[in-house]
Amino acid sequence: MIKKRDIRDSHTLFNLMIHPEVFPFVRQKAYSYEEFLFITKQTIELEERNELISRSIVNEWGAPIGTINLFDINDNAGFLGTWLGKPYHGQGYNQLAKDSFFKELFFEKGIERIFMKIRKSNLRSQRAAEKLPYVIFSNETRKSLWEQINTDGDIYNLYEIPKDLYTFYISRSNEFEESSIQPLEA
Repeated sequence: MIKKRDIRDSHTLFNLMIHPEVFPFVRQKAYSYEEFLFITKQTIELEERNELISRSIVNEWGAPIGTINLFDINDNAGFLGTWLGKPYHGQGYNQLAKDSFFKELFFEKGIERIFMKIRKSNLRSQRAAEKLPYVIFSNETRKSLWEQINTDGDIYNLYEIPKDLYTFYISRSNEFEESSIQPLEA
């Protein structure tokens, strides 16, 4: 459900990103296709320098439908940024992409925690984050970081995904799946 960013996906991704229900919530805004192409090239270069991690979200046919990124990587932690094209909202792609991305970050890239700053006006994303059993609402527990991301006013809520909590969750999920498999009787 995810793949490394590819410059060839830019036209499709740009057309999905500019939808009025998507664009306000995109971190790397581009106002033209040429600007999007430039940002994509920059993103690929930044990943080569280990300054961010960026993937395209793809559907079951491999077509790009959004992006998922880890920005501002510092001390094995970073900020998640993700968006999906409007036609793909509510179809489960976001969760599948996050599962794949989190496994890569935690188990292959050495990331220890993922932060999410979500606009208080973005109720859809807040509800999605709060449904996840491994997400911690962190406005109080990470007060200095919360204040840092809100220097222009009370705009964002802060959420955190620690590797140990995510690992516990997926190990419990795997145990549950294994225990619910019953052999067929002859």
